[in-house]
Amino acid sequence: MKIVQLSAVDSTQIRMLLPLNKKCKEVGMDVHCICKAGPYLNDINKENFTLHNISIDRHIHPIKNLKSIVNIVKVLKEIKPDIVHVHTPIASVLGRVAAKIAKVPTIIYTAHGFYFHEGMPKKQYNLFFNIEKYIGRFFTDYILTQSKEDFDIAVKNNFLPKSKKNNYLHISNGIDLDYKFNFNRFSDKSTFDEEAFKKKLNITEKDTVVTFIGRLVKEKGIIDLLEGYDLLESKNVKLIIIGELDKSERDQESINEINRFKDNPNIILTGQIANINEYLYISDIFCLPSYREGMPRSIIEAMAMKNAVIATNIRGSREEVIENETGYLIDTNSSKSIAEKIDYLINNPEIIEKFKENGYKRAKQHYDEKHVVNTQIELFNKVVSKNQLHN
Repeated sequence: MKIVQLSAVDSTQIRMLLPLNKKCKEVGMDVHCICKAGPYLNDINKENFTLHNISIDRHIHPIKNLKSIVNIVKVLKEIKPDIVHVHTPIASVLGRVAAKIAKVPTIIYTAHGFYFHEGMPKKQYNLFFNIEKYIGRFFTDYILTQSKEDFDIAVKNNFLPKSKKNNYLHISNGIDLDYKFNFNRFSDKSTFDEEAFKKKLNITEKDTVVTFIGRLVKEKGIIDLLEGYDLLESKNVKLIIIGELDKSERDQESINEINRFKDNPNIILTGQIANINEYLYISDIFCLPSYREGMPRSIIEAMAMKNAVIATNIRGSREEVIENETGYLIDTNSSKSIAEKIDYLINNPEIIEKFKENGYKRAKQHYDEKHVVNTQIELFNKVVSKNQLHN
């Protein structure tokens, strides 16, 4: 079986799709990655996935988009895959059109979060809604969603033709609970020296640690978090900010705001790091005040490492966070709410502990990546067997 995993950039193939790609290879599938080669090229080659370097713009740009479709069609005709599996907003549209032109037997689309969302202006929402709907109708065989809200929207609005009405699948999202985000593994000092790690960061026993993970752009709520930090009444609060500005981003407002806080010794800017699990292990509260999400993995990672969660009441986040059980859901664009919730938790440590334990249990029960991966492998095997029967 040949499967093509298609995304705009190579980071998606490693940071989001690596467990799936590895499992595909493990069960005997020939894995091809179509994306723009970048800093993760060596990781893709190391895993022995076949990379096809095609520039796929992440914005609507008719001439560049058309060129991408032509180049994808050429590659697909050479590979002759059984399945094309597409990801990320623009790439998923271009990839499905190209796969249809190349007469690929099965086209599968995973919506990691539909691009349209409740915070958009109505005209913009309708534009992206209709793109999803009609690309689904005419260029897609299966729609997989991570968010249950996205699943319900797709089914209700017939994003697939009636002949494929049973081809929707809610797969949720998952993380590596066995190793990378196995909380109990870190309690062994031979595995992780918590005391030394905190000392290096100048974090004391008196400190409450609040962590953020994400791209450092306005829509992730990073400015709201920093402004909220300024409003805190509580003392001894360390803020860890994990992430960096994508080179393709031009969010000067965020850069200027972050630079304003760079000299604050209580704010730790890590940049892009591999040991997120270690930082989450020493963290007490995780805050994701994002304006738009699909099904954020960072919240799941934080719960698995026993963090109370403060997140915005948006799609995906409100599916993962149970209000007053694992954390709090707040309005978007509200630095005041962020400060109030952090202060309240610090003044009520028994609630932090309750949220930590409940979140940990929720992550273990609902968000194991093995289940998410196996669900997709079962689908791949089913559709290929079905196609072989028809042939």
